Amino acid sequence: MTKKYTVALLPGDGIGPELAAEAVKVLRAVESVSDVAFDIQTGDFGGSAYFKHGHSFPEATKQLCDKADAILKGPIGLSFEESKKIPVDEQPERGALLPLRKRFNTFANFRPVYLPPELAHFSPLKPHVVEGGIDIMMIRELVGGLYFGKKIRSVNEAGKRQVIEHLEYDEDQIKAIMHVAFQEAMGRKKVLHNVHKSNVLKSSVLWNEVLEEVATEYPEVEVKQIIVDAAATALVINPRQFDVMVMENMFGDILSDLGGGILGSLGLMPSACVGPEKAYYEPSHGSAPDIAGKGIANPYSMLGSVAMMLDKSFGLKTESRKIWDAMRHVFGAGITTADLRDPEGKLTIIKTAEFGDKVVEAITK
Repeated sequence: MTKKYTVALLPGDGIGPELAAEAVKVLRAVESVSDVAFDIQTGDFGGSAYFKHGHSFPEATKQLCDKADAILKGPIGLSFEESKKIPVDEQPERGALLPLRKRFNTFANFRPVYLPPELAHFSPLKPHVVEGGIDIMMIRELVGGLYFGKKIRSVNEAGKRQVIEHLEYDEDQIKAIMHVAFQEAMGRKKVLHNVHKSNVLKSSVLWNEVLEEVATEYPEVEVKQIIVDAAATALVINPRQFDVMVMENMFGDILSDLGGGILGSLGLMPSACVGPEKAYYEPSHGSAPDIAGKGIANPYSMLGSVAMMLDKSFGLKTESRKIWDAMRHVFGAGITTADLRDPEGKLTIIKTAEFGDKVVEAITK
């Protein structure tokens, strides 16, 4: 019996529609080799949605997402000049992305920092540092902390402009992300690095207290403590020491982008944003309006997000692995897109749609 799933596809801005087209192509390829069907329904989201509807997260798109089994989102955001044409509260990040996270309480962000051995040459790090490849899962709490706390802009008693932003976490929020992190560690190497700043921030002191309480339920997992700035240094000097890392919202935002840097491109970083009932999947990079329409964007992060959706939302682990293996096959054949470094000029550079075609070919074979 054919398994059927409804996917809300939000192409987004900039290169988003180009990447979304490759995602659809790959989902159709999966259908052709598996007993599964995807009802893909497209909705407007982001800056382009604002100019079309007056809202960056229109009501029709909200209803589409509510009914879908999972959400697949392209990058959002506009150029600086275009963004200034949109009211501050409707700009894509504030008016679309944060409300999407809040609507579905997608509190757990999974960001794989993955570079198999044969692709290690993409990394800007020295060969001996990345020898054997990199395989890290960063888990970021996504709906708390400084980004979601109260924000006040005012003038102080001295007549100076000031801003006050609140960093807020409660123990239930921390406990929820810790369970996710420990469960992920149990399925991998049973080692969990806890990233914090408890030498300065009281929020980190509470974070660590709750971690210690949750850890008693996972005695097989070894917990390693690391201060966030030390973690940044260690990711560059010896990334292979890490397996699963857990961190609060802002730390995760910064360190996951550093993860893209050690791989050689944010174009190699898909992500999953998971809530109690629903998840959305998206590339970790931006919408790159400067290259939109040129057909040169790397679709890897979008296709990796498709693979994560098949696995985490639909339980289609075999089909998910086919996508990962297909992309690894394409890169292994010396084929890539223009964003990835090729200092020796040995790689074949292809365009966005061609990369998608190569992945489809590998899946269907």
